[in-house]
Formats: sequence, structure tokens, C-alpha cells
Amino acid sequence: MFTDVLYYQECEVFRVEGIKLGDGFLSKLAKAEQHRHSLLQDLRNFKVYRNLFSEIHILLLGPIGSGKSSFCNSVKSIFQGHVSRQAPVGSDFCSITEQYRIYSIGDGKYGKSLPFMLCDTMGLDDMEGAGLCVDDIPHILKGSMPDRYQFNPHKPITPQDPTFITSPSLKDRIHCVAYVLDIKSILNLSSEMVVKLKKIQKEVLNHGIPLVALITKLKDCSNILQDNFLNMNEFITSSHQIMNFTKMLNIPICNILMVQNYASELKLYPLKDILILNALKQMLRAANAALEDLPLEEPV
Repeated sequence: MFTDVLYYQECEVFRVEGIKLGDGFLSKLAKAEQHRHSLLQDLRNFKVYRNLFSEIHILLLGPIGSGKSSFCNSVKSIFQGHVSRQAPVGSDFCSITEQYRIYSIGDGKYGKSLPFMLCDTMGLDDMEGAGLCVDDIPHILKGSMPDRYQFNPHKPITPQDPTFITSPSLKDRIHCVAYVLDIKSILNLSSEMVVKLKKIQKEVLNHGIPLVALITKLKDCSNILQDNFLNMNEFITSSHQIMNFTKMLNIPICNILMVQNYASELKLYPLKDILILNALKQMLRAANAALEDLPLEEPV
């Protein structure tokens, strides 16, 4: 080191991960960014059917730890332009979420609220008297449960509760329900959980509300997205987990949406964003289709 000649005693070789995806990897990322921008614009420009009200309410339901609160955080992160963790998340055996939360989504670029809200709930539990009380579901669907209501697994909300919303309007109701389920556990759902999900499904459909399934915790979203970033049918129909799940709950393939939430990441990733934004777009379309089917005399 003290002469004009350098002598190397060691040589370390590093491989750059990602290059293995091929020469088209950077091109695919560029296309992904374009498609991500297109989806963002579609969601920013979304209008509720006939301008009946300003915001669609999307209710997230699912077992403990399935990723409901993480999905709320992921959506907020995308529109704010950085990873956000407003909704509390965790991996405890009991639900981290104990309150009913209605999250508005602010657009960080334009400083306004977007035309949809995410309604987060306590996790469903296999055991009776634990997790979200199924008898709370009808009141949530009708819009009678207020924001920040403290769930009681042993007792559902009643009209006698001082915070109970007695005369909710169409804008207060739930307009789309999403079952949030971990892809690793969908084939291992207990019989008790399946019974609960089917009971809730019947209630949701009786209210004329569209139901979708949001499958979370995918390993690699880049293997799912095709070149046009929309056609995921090939992956879904080739997955025995998904096919068996659709048969179990009789949910159509077209209502199965795949996402990979932001958990420990510190920055946003276009391919993840595309899955999340595309899922949101499909849920809003389903909600508008249901609103279009309402009787004309339906009160707003």
C-alpha cells in the first residue's frame, strides 16, 4: 500500500440478484411502471354510479393474521408514495385489530381523499366467543356500526348502544366485501372457520353486496403477472390451492384477487402495486355493478 504497485491478496465475487430474470427484466419494470401509473389514474378518476354518493365502502373480513390491516396499509402506502403503517398489524394468536376502523385514503400527490374507504375488522376465530362476533356482520353491512367501535367477541352491537347508527343511508352501507385469506392456509381452514365464512357469505349475498376473495402472502408476484399485467387466470387455474378454495366456498374464479402486501419493506415496488391497485379496481367495479342493480327508489 505504500508503493506504486498494489498487491491483491483476496478476491470476492458478487452476483447481482435480479439479472437472472433475463435481459427483459428492466424492460418489464418500465412497462410495469407505465401500467401502475395507468391504474393510479383510473382509481383517482373513479366515480360512484350515477354519483349517488362520494365514496365506496369496502369491508375486509378474514381470519386472524390473514393480512386485512396490512392491505389497508399497503393501499395507503401506494397513494402516499412511501410505505405507511397506520393500521396496527402483528402476528399474534389473537386479533391485533380490536376496533372497527373506517380508513379514508388520501392521495399524497393531489392532497385529496380518494373515492373509496377501507373498513377494517377484528379477525375471525375458529372458536365461539373469540374474534369477531358473526352477529355484528349484519349491522356492519347496513352501516349501523360507527368508526372506532370497540368489538366485543361475546356480545354484538345492539340498537341500544349509544353509538349505534339507527338510520344509515346508502352512502353509509358496505358496498363490497372482501374475504382476506392467506394463500398458505386456505386449504387448512378448520371446519368451524368454513362454517363461519359460509354463514357470512350468505348474509352478504342476501344484502345484495358483491363478495370477492383477496388472497395474500404470495411468494413472488413477478411470476404471477403476465406481460400485460392483467391476465392472472393461468396462474389461478393452475393452482390446486385456489381451485379447491373456490369449490369450498363457491366463489367464482373471476372474484379471486391476488395481492402481496407490504410487510417489512421500506420502499414501494411496481409489481406489488399493480396487484394491489388491480384488486382495488375490480372491487370498485363490482360495487358499481351492484349499485346499478338497485331499485330506483332506493334512498341515498
